[in-house]
Amino acid sequence: MAFGRMSSRQGSEPPINAINVTPLVDVMLVLVVIFILAAPMLAASLRVQLPKADAAAPQSNVARSDALMLEVNPQGEIWIQGAAAPDAAVQQQLKSLGQRNPQAEIQLRADTSVPYGRVVQIMGWAHAAGLTHIGFVTEAGTDLAQSQVSHP
Repeated sequence: MAFGRMSSRQGSEPPINAINVTPLVDVMLVLVVIFILAAPMLAASLRVQLPKADAAAPQSNVARSDALMLEVNPQGEIWIQGAAAPDAAVQQQLKSLGQRNPQAEIQLRADTSVPYGRVVQIMGWAHAAGLTHIGFVTEAGTDLAQSQVSHP
């Protein structure tokens, strides 16, 4: 291969001084495909502002078959294991879990702005399905000391 003036041939063509963008385009297309595939996985997580408690302990490692994660977002929508579900599907999931394993644990992650009635409604569905182990997931720490007003 000839490289400009170092060439042994006289009258050879001048060297190519353009940048080959084909590898750059290939890399960019691969990155676009990766981002397209990864974006739904990143958006699937539900952002919930959990209540804070002084006695909050790290979440226990319960086997996936023994626990059902229910999340309630600020609008009151219920998510099961990270996927949105209508109320009827939640009740059916709780019934099937109660029949399969009455000792299974329900891990309830409810946003602080969710009305108390919605949480009680979900607890009622779990109780009707025969499930009595309900864990309320919280964050460590508290804002109670700052928000309480002392009375004389």
